[in-house]
Amino acid sequence: MIDITGQVQRALEGRVQRGICLVYSLHTTTAVMVNEEEPGLVQDVLERLSALVPEGFGYLHDRIDDNAHSHIQAALLGNSVVLPIEDGGLVLGTWQRILFVELDGPRRRKVYVKAVSE
Repeated sequence: MIDITGQVQRALEGRVQRGICLVYSLHTTTAVMVNEEEPGLVQDVLERLSALVPEGFGYLHDRIDDNAHSHIQAALLGNSVVLPIEDGGLVLGTWQRILFVELDGPRRRKVYVKAVSE
């Protein structure tokens, strides 16, 4: 899990004072989520995902790419988040961070950020 909150905030600077921000992964084996970036919690989430959707379970997609578990884990977490923008910045709770979740890498990845003004 990679905290991309600062990068998203920098991408918004001077663009929108009030509105919404879409943060969207352009990949099928990654996810974007909002949560706390506490190391124990990060490990707990990744371990629970692995327990729920283990690698090498005999998935049909593994005949093609051997990464079906990554696709399914990404589907469970989701590929985007939408956040409010107020006073030119993201509205986040005290511990909330935007987390990019790599489930089949490391690889070079892209995240799309779109701000829409009110």
